[in-house]
Amino acid sequence: MALSANLFLRQSQSLVMTPQLMQSIQLLQMTHFELTQFIAQEVEKNPLLEFPSNDAETGSERGGDDDDAFQRQSEDTGSDDGYDSRSEVLSADWYESDGSAGSSRLTDELDANYANVYPDDGAPVRADAPELMSQWKSMPGGGEAAEGYDLDDFVAGQVSLRDHLTQQLPFVLPDMTDRMIAQHLVDQLDEAGYLQGEAAEVSERLGADLGDVERVIAALQTLDPPGVFARNLSECLAIQLRQKDRFDPAMQAFVGNLELLARRDFATLKRLCGVDEEDLLDMLTEIRQLNPKPGSGFEAGISEGITPDVVVRPSSDGSWLVELNPDTLPRVLVNQAYFSKVTKNGQDHAFLSECLQTANWLTRSLDQRAKTIMKVATEIVRQQDAFLMHGVDHLRPLNLKTVADAIKMHESTVSRVTSNKYMLTPRGLFELKYFFTVSISAVEGGDSHSAEAVRHKIRALIAQESPDAVLSDDDIVEILKKSGIDLARRTVAKYREAMNIASSVQRRREKRALAKVAGF
Repeated sequence: MALSANLFLRQSQSLVMTPQLMQSIQLLQMTHFELTQFIAQEVEKNPLLEFPSNDAETGSERGGDDDDAFQRQSEDTGSDDGYDSRSEVLSADWYESDGSAGSSRLTDELDANYANVYPDDGAPVRADAPELMSQWKSMPGGGEAAEGYDLDDFVAGQVSLRDHLTQQLPFVLPDMTDRMIAQHLVDQLDEAGYLQGEAAEVSERLGADLGDVERVIAALQTLDPPGVFARNLSECLAIQLRQKDRFDPAMQAFVGNLELLARRDFATLKRLCGVDEEDLLDMLTEIRQLNPKPGSGFEAGISEGITPDVVVRPSSDGSWLVELNPDTLPRVLVNQAYFSKVTKNGQDHAFLSECLQTANWLTRSLDQRAKTIMKVATEIVRQQDAFLMHGVDHLRPLNLKTVADAIKMHESTVSRVTSNKYMLTPRGLFELKYFFTVSISAVEGGDSHSAEAVRHKIRALIAQESPDAVLSDDDIVEILKKSGIDLARRTVAKYREAMNIASSVQRRREKRALAKVAGF
C-alpha cells in the first residue's frame, strides 16, 4: 500500500485554560480582603480602571438642598432676590461708619464670637472626647464638624507581651548581664507565655553559668502576668498559687497530679492530698480561677470582625430574602471617556486597547462572581429552610453535588464559592461550608439526619443528665435509635471526644462530687 500525504479540514471543540479563565476561577474563592487587594493592584496598573467616587454626587445633592432652602427663604420674605431680602434684616447700627462689620458690636448683639468670620482658615479643632461627641454637640470637635474624625486616632496602642515584660526587667534584675540573659529568655516565650527550651540549652548557647540562668528564670517568674516563664502547666499554676500564698503541701500534691484531675479520679487525689471531698472541691474551685495561659491577653495581632458576604432575613410573605452584602461587593468603573479621548489622538492605541480589554474582563468576572455566589446561597437557603425556621436539630444533610445539580454548575465551582464565605442569618453568622454535613442513616428507612444535628442531640442529652443517671455511650445509642437515628457506639464516642466531653465514668464522679457539696 502506497503512502501519501493529504490535507484535511476538521472542526473540534476543546476547553483551554487561558490565563484570564484561571484568574476568574481564583476570583471565586477569594475572600473580601483578598479581592479588595487584587482590585487595588489592578486599578494601580490599569489607567482605565478607577474606583467610583461619591464626592461629586454628594456635593450636587448638598448644593441642591441649599438652593431649595435658599429659595424657600426668599419666598417667605417676599423678595425675588435672596441677597436683598437678607440684607434688609440686618440693622444699620450693627455696622461701622465705613460700612464694615464691627466684630465687638456683633459679638455683643448676637451673643456670638465673630472674631474670625472665616473659620475654614484656622486649624481644625480636634475632639476632646470622641466617644461623647453624639451627646455633647458644644464640645470642641463635636457636631457636624466632627464627622471627618477617625476614631482610630484615639485608640490606645496595644502592648505586646515582650514589651510588657521588658519594661519590668530593670526592677527585678539590676545587673546588665542578667538583663541580657533575661532578654534572650523573653524571646523564647510562646504566645501563651510559656518558656520554650531548657535552661541548660540557654546556658550553652549564651556561654553563661547554669546557676545564673536558673536564678534569672526564678526572678522572671515573679513578673506580671502571674504564671509567665513557666515550663509546663503544673509550674504555671504553682507560680500563681505562690503569689496568692496558697501553695501548701496539699495544693502542691494536687498540682503535681493534674493527670488524675483530667480523669476525674477524685478518690486517688483525696488520698494523695490528705483532704476530704469538700476540701478537694474547694481546691478545684481555686484551680479553675487561675489562668492557664498568662500570655493570652497580649495578642500580637488585632482581631478583625468577619463581614458576611450574604445576608438572609425573613420576608413578609413567610419566605426568605437572600441578598448580597453591599459592603463586600467590589466597586470599579471603566473610564470609557478617557479611552476615547486618548485614542482619538492616536496615542498609545495598542496599550490602551489591551487595558480596555482587561478592564472589561475584570468587570464581567466580578459580575459573574456575584451572580454565582447569589445562586449558591439561594439554593443553600432553600435546602436548609428547616434549619432557619427551627434550629440546628432540623439541619438537613447536604453535599456539594446536590447544590451543583440544582444550579447547573460543577461541584468544584460550588466548592470554590463556599470557601471562606459567610452568611448572616437570623440564627447567627455561619460559614457556607457549615451547611454541608454528612448524612446519618435513619432507622427503618426514615429520613436521614445530618451529622451536626446528631452532635447537637448528643450534647443536649449529656447536658440534661443527672448525677444518678449518667448516660453511657450505649445508652445514648439506644435513645438516638428510638428517635430514628441509627448510629454505632464507636461513632457516638468519636463525636463525644470531638466535643471535649468526658466519658460517663468521669462525668459521674464529677457530678456526684458537686452534688454532695451542693447538699443534694
